[in-house]
Amino acid sequence: MKSDPLFKQHLVAAVPALRAFALTLCRTGHLADDLVQETLLRAWEHQDQFSPGTNFKAWLFTILRNHYYSHFRKAKREVLTDEAIICGALHQPPEQLRCLEFLAFKDALMKLPAGHREALLLVGASGFTSQEAATICGVPEGTIKSRVNRARHALSEFAVDEASFAPLVNWQAAPSFIAG
Repeated sequence: MKSDPLFKQHLVAAVPALRAFALTLCRTGHLADDLVQETLLRAWEHQDQFSPGTNFKAWLFTILRNHYYSHFRKAKREVLTDEAIICGALHQPPEQLRCLEFLAFKDALMKLPAGHREALLLVGASGFTSQEAATICGVPEGTIKSRVNRARHALSEFAVDEASFAPLVNWQAAPSFIAG
């Protein structure tokens, strides 16, 4: 098999368009990457079948589309074995991030003033009404509502300010009483 530098150049230039097309077909990043890789391999193996002067991208897209539909037809006929079903059911997501998220949330909660933290925990976490929390704290109900609102706002500010946690923590997944 000869190695044509122009063929290589055209192949590399077509990768972004191939990936975009593959994503529209299968809607999954890793499957799209597999499709593109298989397309590139098949094009490389059969470069002697490409007719110079014709549309190179169209040729590649045809290879990709044909491979996708062949794979799709084949996958429809496959039957999951008991072992595959059991392995799929045993999958458990990692808990490291959940632990980091909780620690970051706990740290942010501890940064709140004591009154705000207390009001938020009574109303949000413990399920008391504003009036019940006001009675427990010995303050007017409006004060509790204000403290809860300010605590929620402060926690959302901590989420923005904590840039070191940004890649690790999903602050929108905080408990519902925090999110508002």
